[in-house]
Amino acid sequence: MVRERRIIPLFRVYMSEKVDKPLLETVHSGWIGQCGKVNEWEKILAKKLNNPRVLSLSAGTHGLHLALKLAGVERKDEVITTALTCFATTTPILAQGAEPVWADIQADSLNIDPQSIRQRITKYTKAIIAMHWGGYPADLEEIYRIANDYDLFVIEDAAHAYGATYKDSIIGDCKYSDYCMISTQAIKTLTTGDGGILCLKSNDDYALGKLLRWYGISRELPRTDFRCEEDIKEAGFKYNLNDIAATIGLVNIKEVDTNIATARSNAAYYRKELADFDGVTLLQNAEDRQSSYWLFTILVENRTEFFRMMGEKGISVSRVHERNDKHTCVKEFRRPLPVLDSVIDKMVCVPVNWWVTKEDREYIVNSIKGGW
Repeated sequence: MVRERRIIPLFRVYMSEKVDKPLLETVHSGWIGQCGKVNEWEKILAKKLNNPRVLSLSAGTHGLHLALKLAGVERKDEVITTALTCFATTTPILAQGAEPVWADIQADSLNIDPQSIRQRITKYTKAIIAMHWGGYPADLEEIYRIANDYDLFVIEDAAHAYGATYKDSIIGDCKYSDYCMISTQAIKTLTTGDGGILCLKSNDDYALGKLLRWYGISRELPRTDFRCEEDIKEAGFKYNLNDIAATIGLVNIKEVDTNIATARSNAAYYRKELADFDGVTLLQNAEDRQSSYWLFTILVENRTEFFRMMGEKGISVSRVHERNDKHTCVKEFRRPLPVLDSVIDKMVCVPVNWWVTKEDREYIVNSIKGGW
């Protein structure tokens, strides 16, 4: 039987078919800014993430920026992170006037290497941003131990990792970190159209973060004339989510667990079928953590030809992110990263998520096994 020709995309926006009615109700309610739906959204997230200190925001990047602000990162402080991530991880560091210090990665997980973190620490280091590549959690316990040894803050960049777990922890509960950002941008596993989530360990940070996400003004204190008479003690940002986005999230979150289960099933199939195939190297899959599989990344030989072959087969593939240290605006912070150098030209992501059917995943595996 000849397979019908169509493109299998690497990314798709998930939007529940049940969103139309509640979304229209919100749009025409007269309350489309931050109001009741945002409050409801945060209560649901608090239960799902096992953390009562959850702030919904207009972007995941804003969550990282707010975390750095709350951690007291200032001009000329150093923040250790990975170069293998979206530039959105680096932008907030620069926005605070701090300096990004790139640690190397682990070749078998593509996550930041704790030993490289330890080697990068100086008297100027203030925080560590640990990014979970593709939804696969980094070695959080070890990173958190290093941070405690040097009195540093740990910020999880969990942009890819809604639904992931680590040991006895849900990503977002901040058991092994001080802050955890999760993206709800358009193509993420859980989307609000655009937006982000910041989870916090400290009650004090939560209280201050709630103020700073909206200029530094409390939305909860009683007053006689809107917000005109309130004194702003510390200037904040316009980082709050709105009720339209929250409404989308409230509907989509009811179906997200099913979508994550599909991604995990597809990933398990790839692991089984490609385990011993020459020319493909699979990444780490430790028993003490579960990836959300926003991405399924493999390492291949002769990636240019692999890209060409997959494109001819109608299968969308990509490296997804350029290494951050390659950009002109951060050239002064470059340093040797030999492990990243060794894998950057081999890594490629193949479709894995909720839209990939059993027929699709079989076709993808057969295409790879056909060679390139």
